[in-house]
Amino acid sequence: MMTLLQPILDAFRGPQRKPTVILLTTSVLLLVWKYYGAPEFLAAKFVNLAGDAQVAGAIGHFLSCFVLLGVLPALVVKLLFRERLRDYGVGLGIPVRTARTLALLAPFFVLGAYVASKDPQILVKFPINPQAGSSPSMFAWHAATYALFYAGWEFYFRGFLLFGLRDSLGAANAVLIQTAASALLHIGSPASETFGAILGGLLWGVLALQTRSLLSGLAQHYLLGIALDAFICYE
Repeated sequence: MMTLLQPILDAFRGPQRKPTVILLTTSVLLLVWKYYGAPEFLAAKFVNLAGDAQVAGAIGHFLSCFVLLGVLPALVVKLLFRERLRDYGVGLGIPVRTARTLALLAPFFVLGAYVASKDPQILVKFPINPQAGSSPSMFAWHAATYALFYAGWEFYFRGFLLFGLRDSLGAANAVLIQTAASALLHIGSPASETFGAILGGLLWGVLALQTRSLLSGLAQHYLLGIALDAFICYE
């Protein structure tokens, strides 16, 4: 057994330590979040608490994404790799490029959200918080916690995976790996959403490299999600 594991153990001590840590932790963190951060799983745990268990499950889902896919990888970057979060896309990057790409693409994502809001399969799944449209204050709470979900998601795939693997595997392969991982995490969602995740992963991965920031892709992704929920709840 040790002979089989020796190449991995050696990688932890060699110059390839960073990509080894990133690829090994990816399977663990994504599966932990997929199973134990699922809104259905968390709702079942909160069912005996005061309030709506489904709302609690949705908020727990968003917060667990922020912690498991955002905070923990950020700690790995800072404490283990001893690197700057800025080098993983946290910040404005090249501000002109960030602003231009966001202004250019944002309207298309609002339009995409409107079209998706007519899809019966999408209506079954969204909003993840089923009470999001019950009141303006609930929608505001939903929007705030949903933003944390997207922050964790984008940092993991377009930050931790993409920028973390770029130097060792090359920019193109890093974009493809994070796209594959993020798309596969959509399995079980409507087909339009899952295949759309491939296009989104490619676009936002390239934008992160071009702008040196997660901000443009993060804002577009969040706009797509929150506009979809708004159209569903209030149209």
